[in-house]
Amino acid sequence: MKIFIQNLPKAELHLHIEGTFEPELMFKIAQRNQIKLPYNSVEELAKAYHFNCLQDFLDIYYQGAGVLLFEQDFYDLTYSYLTKCMAQNVRHTEIMFDPQTHTDRGVSFETVISGISRAIEDAQKNFGITSFLIMSFLRHLSEEEAFKTLAQSLPFKHKIKAVGLDSSEKGNPPSKFKNVFRAAVLEGYIPLAHAGEEGNADYVWEAIDLLGIKRIDHGNNSLQDEKLVTEIIKRNLALTVCPLSNLALKVVNDLKNHPLKKMIDLGLKVTINSDDPAYFGGQVNQNYESIQEALNLTKEDLYQLAKNSFEYSLLDEATKQKNLIELEEYYKLNS
Repeated sequence: MKIFIQNLPKAELHLHIEGTFEPELMFKIAQRNQIKLPYNSVEELAKAYHFNCLQDFLDIYYQGAGVLLFEQDFYDLTYSYLTKCMAQNVRHTEIMFDPQTHTDRGVSFETVISGISRAIEDAQKNFGITSFLIMSFLRHLSEEEAFKTLAQSLPFKHKIKAVGLDSSEKGNPPSKFKNVFRAAVLEGYIPLAHAGEEGNADYVWEAIDLLGIKRIDHGNNSLQDEKLVTEIIKRNLALTVCPLSNLALKVVNDLKNHPLKKMIDLGLKVTINSDDPAYFGGQVNQNYESIQEALNLTKEDLYQLAKNSFEYSLLDEATKQKNLIELEEYYKLNS
């Protein structure tokens, strides 16, 4: 199964670039930028990557992002992630970035997107990996702040495919951002949002009804509401599920109790993703391996998950079909 997963062509649709920040690279960039981290070694920092809830994680996540100052920093961060994609046979990735995390520290929007975009271009040239950018609004900040970020993004619109919504979910429902999402769609951005990770099924209803999202990031708590499950299937919306993230943040207490198999059996379109792999114990292949073992998934299940990752990506139809044909050939040879 490990070899089958390793070589399985796949896409990753739920990935925060700031959450790929490995301790070694964080220390290296901190030293380069002469920033003192509150840890004496890479090992000590790695030990801090253990959390009890989403907020614990977010605290260290934002602290880590604080060492990113220059275009080269964002390039190094992104290229490091895309190099790992190549090693895992990830053919396409849709990368979320949090401009507000950086602009609030005085780093320009241009610096952030220029570094990330340059790495994406080099990875496509060197590895053949395609990538899209998803600009996420931070939901713990105001809608007014999100509007400022939307305005800052417009000169770089050609580099951004979609808008998303992330950070602390509880107390920050999708309805808080309905106006900025409407404005973003008018600018040509595709709407996506985190919903139903910590928030209940009502948050997922809001995301699909008020924000008009085309894909649900996480969506675990959709299962609280049978009508919602029926509606998600009717609207043909995929869920970008992140097993190791769910385990690390105590969304589930054991991967054996993860709702992924139940989601599949109900007819939901599920994809497997790593979310913030540096912090949650594994890249996308590790997520596939861990959930396969915990739920005893078959090769057919894994093939379907990988198929969903291409079908529900934001790729054009021709590129989707090219990837799907390669995936099908691989499956036929190895099933």
